[in-house]
Amino acid sequence: MIWAAVSLFALSAALFAWYAVSSVEIKRGWQRGNGIIARYLDAKRREKFNMQLPDAIDTMTNALRAGFSVSQAFESVAKLDMPPVSEEFGILLSQLKIGMKFEEALDSLSSRVGSDDLALVATALVISRRTGGNVTEIFDKIAETIRGRMRVERKVKSLTAQGRFQGIVISILPVALAAILTVVKPQMMIPFFFSVTGALSVLATISLIAIGWMMIRRIIKIDV
Repeated sequence: MIWAAVSLFALSAALFAWYAVSSVEIKRGWQRGNGIIARYLDAKRREKFNMQLPDAIDTMTNALRAGFSVSQAFESVAKLDMPPVSEEFGILLSQLKIGMKFEEALDSLSSRVGSDDLALVATALVISRRTGGNVTEIFDKIAETIRGRMRVERKVKSLTAQGRFQGIVISILPVALAAILTVVKPQMMIPFFFSVTGALSVLATISLIAIGWMMIRRIIKIDV
């Protein structure tokens, strides 16, 4: 029974680790996986892209005001040393050069990145291309809107910092307490861990900590 409980715990940990690292590729770019780490890496890359997007819009605006074409404005962004935004606009340029239609290339960029801010920029470009509007003024307003939303997001993040810290402390506390007890009373804790009751207790504790952490994350996560 003891080895069965230990084997069950090890199997559960292995399955969780496999799920976490599934679809993670050792490369730059989007992971497009369902695993926890893959989704985390995509979210961090998208967050970095959104942070760089206002500067990219300013670069395109300055290029358009200098008399450059839209493709040359894209090229000016692609030449920036700002991955991932420079990488994504470089892919956009490559798609345009091989003959992909302008709207299709923008749709590909938007779907690849998955950013609402970028979708707004792409829509403004398509509309201005069809109607002949002043795209530089539209870009200025979009960049100002994005920067304003980022200021609100930073304020919300600072206001919810206490909740995140409490979630971290509550999650670490049982693990730290178990480690301290193991060091202080190893003759009591080690047999407990290798017993059926102990293995099931550890598994239940980890599950409850994960559920509690997800609930706290949902409470403090505010969409702006």
